[in-house]
Amino acid sequence: MPVKNKIDIRSLDLSQLQQHFAAMSEPAYRAKQVYQWLWEKSARSFVEMSNLSKDLRQKLDEQYAINVVEINSSQFSNDHTIKSAFRLFDGNVVEGVLIPMDDRMTACVSSQVGCSLTCKFCATGYMDRKRNLNADEIYDQVVLIDQQAKKNYNAPLTNIVYMGMGEPLLNYANVMKSIERITAPDGLNMSYKRITVSTAGISKMIKKLADDGAKFNLALSLHAANDQKRNEIMPINEQNSLKALADSLKYYFAKTKNPVTYEYIVFNNFNDEIEDAIELAKFCKHVPCKVNLIEYNPIQFADFTNAEGDKIDAFSNYLKNQGITTNIRRSRGKDIDAACGQLAVKEQN
Repeated sequence: MPVKNKIDIRSLDLSQLQQHFAAMSEPAYRAKQVYQWLWEKSARSFVEMSNLSKDLRQKLDEQYAINVVEINSSQFSNDHTIKSAFRLFDGNVVEGVLIPMDDRMTACVSSQVGCSLTCKFCATGYMDRKRNLNADEIYDQVVLIDQQAKKNYNAPLTNIVYMGMGEPLLNYANVMKSIERITAPDGLNMSYKRITVSTAGISKMIKKLADDGAKFNLALSLHAANDQKRNEIMPINEQNSLKALADSLKYYFAKTKNPVTYEYIVFNNFNDEIEDAIELAKFCKHVPCKVNLIEYNPIQFADFTNAEGDKIDAFSNYLKNQGITTNIRRSRGKDIDAACGQLAVKEQN
């Protein structure tokens, strides 16, 4: 639990930290050293900061807190995926996943405790949204999953997807700060090109991404290119219609020149017909894009099932024949409820 009256030191940027150090009559370079320990070296306590005097470390420990995220438990899938429950400083728990593949190591991280969007096919959507994650809590998930990758597979993380629990664009400031710290030379120094933020489709926030010059990849969880169908499974579509999304994506592409990825879960007898593919192909004309067709991963709350393999293949072939780059994504970690749409904290103890 957080200690009362202690300042969360990772909520301060470097200039703010330097101001705090000046108030303690400490030189500015000391603040820079501490900042380096926090974000480049991922220090989890002041004791680790070996180039600071013992007195300064003690003073910092008395006044400031590093609200570290801990791994509460981990599950290992038959396909080598690792799902972890991360305990936050206030006792809340979120889930994150390491997805190892031959050519990459991907971390799937959460941005909120629960979610407010109530998508009908997603386990997280059946949880209440308790709060947003702080930037350092997102950063810590990346650090811990990177450590898992090195320990278990002798390889560092190569990619990060903001596709865990929560809607990243409804935690905009903290998500953007976390990406800044993950990509900064005085942070984890990862490439923007290796980061993908997935949204259920918040039109005005997609435009804000454009205005803020977002350099990372954007993925839109589409799942239907028909307003009636999308309303049925994603209530967010009622305030963010396909037309509104198309307008925001055009604005986004005009400003950033970044193509968009559409995530499309193919549900049996719902959105798996060629007519649905035709609607999707039309939507794809708005901006340069690619499509990921995703297997549905069953959850206990919903009656959806995965489309038949031949239907998915026919759907994919139609899109490819229209000149649309299309991939069929096979699910990973199904046996431990770690696959897309399955993240939900069952136990908090």
